[in-house]
Amino acid sequence: MSDPVLSIRGLRLARDGREVLRGIDLDVAPGELCALMGPSGAGKTTILRAVAALQAFDAGEIRLGDVVLGPGHVPPQSKLGALRRKVGMVFQAHALFEHLTAIDNVTLAPVHVLGWDAARANATGHQLLDALGVGARAAALPRQLSGGEAQRVAIARALAPDPALLLMDEPTAALDPARRQSLGELLRGLAGQGRALLISTHDVDFAESYADRVVTLGNGSLSS
Repeated sequence: MSDPVLSIRGLRLARDGREVLRGIDLDVAPGELCALMGPSGAGKTTILRAVAALQAFDAGEIRLGDVVLGPGHVPPQSKLGALRRKVGMVFQAHALFEHLTAIDNVTLAPVHVLGWDAARANATGHQLLDALGVGARAAALPRQLSGGEAQRVAIARALAPDPALLLMDEPTAALDPARRQSLGELLRGLAGQGRALLISTHDVDFAESYADRVVTLGNGSLSS
């Protein structure tokens, strides 16, 4: 069995005197789509943000290959280059930069964080947008995109550094049934390439249809 792409051990986090995460253990393997379910406020997004080094935690360890995150303050961005190459995150509201075109949103981090030259970043960006079916929208601003198009641009942005792990927060929240199916097939294809995916969702039908494994977060603990 191959080593997990993501390994979380003993993850704990308290907020306003309440223990949100109580010793979370979770592995996600290459090629696995793992759905993280649970009620609103349970801490699903908090786990994703901790893995992406956007949220500090109180105890435990998050390991992505040779990159290890520990408790305490979130490391400065200057220390996170290796992590940014391993993890891509798609936020629930997409979080595209409104003043940048779709292609510029995709190429921003590769150029300014990973140090790619513009030609490489643009070639990769256009290839991803084409593969995700939004290549014709490369010059559009986020306000000119539909919800489904904006989501695919956000996925392209997350995939640009070719990360081993893709995180998605409530990806079906604003999608109609046809777009949900299209997204599910897209994510299965990404898993089929050997990528690991961890997705937080309230959508039981989507999780049961497309995830390899469903884990539920409740009262700060995980159950399968």
